[in-house]
Amino acid sequence: MSSRNHFNNNYNNNDENTVKLRRTNSVTRLSEIKDSERKARKQQADQPVHEPKDSLFSSSSGYTNYRGLLNLCIILLVLSNARVALENIIKYGILVDPLQWIKLFIGKPNAWPSCQLILSANIFILISFFIERLFAANIWREVVGGTAVVVNVIAILALPPIVINSVPCNPIGASIACGLYSIVSLKLVSYHMVNYWCRKRSAKKLSNAGSHTRRRSFTSKDLQKTVQNGSAISDSRHILVEYPNNLNVVDLYYFMFAPTLCYELNFPRSERIRKRFLIKRILEILFLLQLDLGLIQQWMVPTIHNSLKPLQEMHFSKMLERLLKLAVPNHLIWLIFFYWFFHSCLNTIAEILRFSDREFYKDWWNSESVNYFWKNWNMPVHKWCVRHLYKPLINRGVNKFHASVMVFMLSAFWIWD
Repeated sequence: MSSRNHFNNNYNNNDENTVKLRRTNSVTRLSEIKDSERKARKQQADQPVHEPKDSLFSSSSGYTNYRGLLNLCIILLVLSNARVALENIIKYGILVDPLQWIKLFIGKPNAWPSCQLILSANIFILISFFIERLFAANIWREVVGGTAVVVNVIAILALPPIVINSVPCNPIGASIACGLYSIVSLKLVSYHMVNYWCRKRSAKKLSNAGSHTRRRSFTSKDLQKTVQNGSAISDSRHILVEYPNNLNVVDLYYFMFAPTLCYELNFPRSERIRKRFLIKRILEILFLLQLDLGLIQQWMVPTIHNSLKPLQEMHFSKMLERLLKLAVPNHLIWLIFFYWFFHSCLNTIAEILRFSDREFYKDWWNSESVNYFWKNWNMPVHKWCVRHLYKPLINRGVNKFHASVMVFMLSAFWIWD
């Protein structure tokens, strides 16, 4: 019996040694080969050329430079879309006509209600201004004033649908009016909340000594001079605006035109207007707008007209084919519109107003998840949601998941409104 156990132990030991030898001699990974073995192989007479290497498409190779393949895909994309564009021109001819857009906006009487609706937004802006002045004068209490603020914001959101459904309006003009009212409502909410935070921090009796030399914002030169003079704390009070000195029409309308949804008493300002940069952005606005409108006329409109019959007949295969045919121009038009609005337009407004915070978007094109894309493609809305919705909900005891869901739903409503 003992001899049998001794035999089994010897067999197991031999088996383990065999396994170890096989793992030691393995050359599947470069890191497992000893330097001495590598040198010995180089000295052999057969002049070896093979080394343990992974294929470049393997994740273990560590290779990441695929720019050539990206360029090849871009070339194929350009060629395929060029073929589609040529086919479209051969089939339908040149459909681009800028005068049609001018007639659509101005030529019809139903465009004027939208213009009147846009001008009427000033009424709600001035109402918000007078509400804050009444707060600052201690004429209204928080409960009464808060009710007036809520009614004013609800009226802003309710007026465009009521007017559009009551009076025949141009659909494009109505869409612009609805978008403008959505922006104004978000700005006014931020305006009231920031002034409320300032009222909470302010003393009951405000000293206005030295507050007559008011400035709307600060620049880097101002702060540098202040630091060089050695009186950063005392001089910054003369540079920065304090509540309630911000409550004037000029300050409010600067915020209304500024490319941001979050109100501040002191916006960061650039030193000067860069004329060359501004001219480039204006030229981009004019060119990309015409390009987008031309693509809609030449590419989208004929495809949409051809899609009506399959939709009426409920022919699912043809419906799917038309939807896929619309996917490429729709995506291209959206990309052009994104650059046109978030880069060209907002940078033009910021340059004219010398508004120096130009983070209107982040690298959403590198998104690895929907959450990352949603946070980075529209930074003004994201900052507003975090500042005026997410953080207040967290401070009131709402857990992060429910707060994130509420922010996602509200941001989706405002973005696609």
